[in-house]
Order: sequence, then structure tokens, then C-alpha cells
Amino acid sequence: MQVLILAAGNGTRLRPITETRPKPLVRVANTTPLFYNLSQLPSSIKEIIIVVKPSDKLIPKEVGKVFKGKKVKYVEQKYQIGTADAIFQAKDFLKDKFLVLMGDDLYSKKDIQKILNEKTPAMGVKKVKDPWRFGVVEVKGKKVVSLIEKPKNPKSDLVNSGLYFFDKRIFNYKAKRCQERGECEITDSISMMIKKEGVYFAVVEDWLPISYSWNLLDANEFLLEKLPKKILGKVEKGATIKGKVYIEKGTIVKGGSYIEGPVYIGKNCLIGPNCYIRPATSISDNCHIGNGCEIKNSIIGENSNVPHLSYVGDSIIGDNCNLGAGTIVANLRHDDANVLSIVKGELLDTGRRKFGTVIGDNVKTGIGTIIYPGRKIWPGKFTHPGEIVRKDIV
Repeated sequence: MQVLILAAGNGTRLRPITETRPKPLVRVANTTPLFYNLSQLPSSIKEIIIVVKPSDKLIPKEVGKVFKGKKVKYVEQKYQIGTADAIFQAKDFLKDKFLVLMGDDLYSKKDIQKILNEKTPAMGVKKVKDPWRFGVVEVKGKKVVSLIEKPKNPKSDLVNSGLYFFDKRIFNYKAKRCQERGECEITDSISMMIKKEGVYFAVVEDWLPISYSWNLLDANEFLLEKLPKKILGKVEKGATIKGKVYIEKGTIVKGGSYIEGPVYIGKNCLIGPNCYIRPATSISDNCHIGNGCEIKNSIIGENSNVPHLSYVGDSIIGDNCNLGAGTIVANLRHDDANVLSIVKGELLDTGRRKFGTVIGDNVKTGIGTIIYPGRKIWPGKFTHPGEIVRKDIV
């Protein structure tokens, strides 16, 4: 059995984090979506095929040619013109039945096995509270009867999870608009299959889509809950560790620090003294969280420093960043409304009452910087001492 993983997307809605890495390799907890999904593949999967952009050298380098005994091949999608095009690029490498999943969402081993237990063709569907944001699926008996992308008035609360079980019949269904408009989505092919021969479904439970930067916080919390409590580093006298906290080797937690799990702290970090790390926080390798700092529900990238008297809440910080003393991230509006954030030039509702900042790699903030809720800073940028970030810094 083969698995085809789609990992060639541009990840534009996750910018600025995806300015410096492909979306499937964005960090959440102590892993990435791609590596988490690879770890969930059952033993029946013997070969992995990953669709990547021609310019993407990082995924082949990170994953290699073998992953836990499974052979890995790479297929290039020259133009990012849709999921069907990505799947069709791999046609010559696929033998018969094969699993397809999105490399930038999260799927569990249990749900993958559910879809593999179905007849082909089949798709994974999930009940959600906001179906209008997804491809809405109507079912009858054991089969799908319709698939409609983002309808204004959904007729179902079941949505498409992007997890599929196909055989080579899928290549008989290429939508007309592939030729007419240069767009080729697999949902068009599936809709054609539904009408011609039928598509089965399985209800999945653990699928977690990562469409926007704030979804990374959901994924981070989801994965942190799965980690065991383990202290491999050194915790000094006077430090307090509560709940599920995983601390890697080489890390020192200095006295006066207070850590409430679930929290992950990577290798060779210096934590404290006298800092407060609150639940749903992951801190990557070689970081420094210093005196008087508070970190809450956030992702801190590798080699990044939050060294003095700063607050970071509900935020994503990239690699090699340094927040100057007294940097404050505001994560709550005065009117208590949901935080808004600009994505691809459009001001969107994050759906979150609390959301801080997204900071790309290699950013430095001057002392006393204040960042408004939902604002973003692009890689390599900086702020002046005392600067108030009211707009994205691009």
C-alpha cells in the first residue's frame, strides 16, 4: 500500500511563518504537521510519495529517502494549480489502491485506519460547527451524495477532511476547468465520481485543519496534550513544575520559574529565573526565556530569546528572534470582540477572543515595543525602541 502526501502548497495564508519554510514543516509542539502525519501511518503503508514544489529542497532533506523503514519518493508539482493536479503528477508512481492526505493538516492513526477499512473510492468526513468554511458533504447510507465547496447555506455539518482512499480510477475524472481555467481541484474529480459510480465515506474524529496562522495554536495545544510528563533537563531548587511538562536534555530551569503544563521545552534552553510559562506553550531548542517574562499559549521557534520583562500571549514567534526588554504583545481587544488579522490583503475574523502576534524568522524588537492584537512582523524586520506596532510590518 502507498500513501501520497500533498506538500507543494504555497502556504500564503500562514505568512509570515511560511516565508522561510514550507507549510508542512511549520513547527507545532515538538514536531511539524508532516512529521506527525508520517508517524501516524500504519504498518500496511510500505511506500511514501510526497508531492513538493521544484524549489523545495527542505522537505527532501528533512525526510530523506527512508522514513522508519518505509521508502520515500518525491514528485514535483511545477505549478501550484490545485490538489487534483498534484495527485495527477504522481500517476505513474502509483500502483493500485493508495491513501491521500494533506501534508499540512493533522491526521491520527485511528482515522487513517478507518478510511483504509472502507471500499474505494472513499473520503474522510468530520462533523464541525462551521461547515460553511469547508467543503460540505451530504451522505446517504454508506455513500456521499454531494460535495459543495463553502456553501452559504450548508445542508450538512459534515465536511471534507482531505483524507482519501483511491484506486487508479480517480485518474479517469479530470474536470473540464482543468483545461479551461488552469485550476484542478480533487473535489471536482470526486464530484464527478459521486455522480458516475459513487464514493464511500468514513467519519473521522481527530482531523485538525491548519489553514491560518491561528490554527497553529490549536494544533500546538492538541499535540501538547498527547505528550507525557518527562523532565530530562535540570530543574533548580525554587522552581515549580505543575502538570504535564516535557523538558528536554541540556535545558536548565532556574529558581523562581513557574511552569504549568501542558508545556514542551526543547534542548539546551535557559528558562528563568523568575519567569512564568503558562499552559499550551511550546519552546523550541536553544531558547532563552528570562527574568520577569510571561509566556502563554504560544509557539517559540528555535534559537529565539524573550530575555527580560516581556509578555507573549497567544502568539507564534519564528526562529532566531530576539524580543527586546519590555516587549509586550497585546492579545485582547478593549471591546472584547474577536481579534482581526490581515491575510492576503483581507481583514479576517480569527474567531479567537485572544490572539497576539505572528512574527517571522530573524526578527528583533527594540526595548519597550508594544504589538497590537493580530499584527504580524515579516522575517528579518525590526522595531525601534518604544515602537507601537499598529499595522503589520512587511
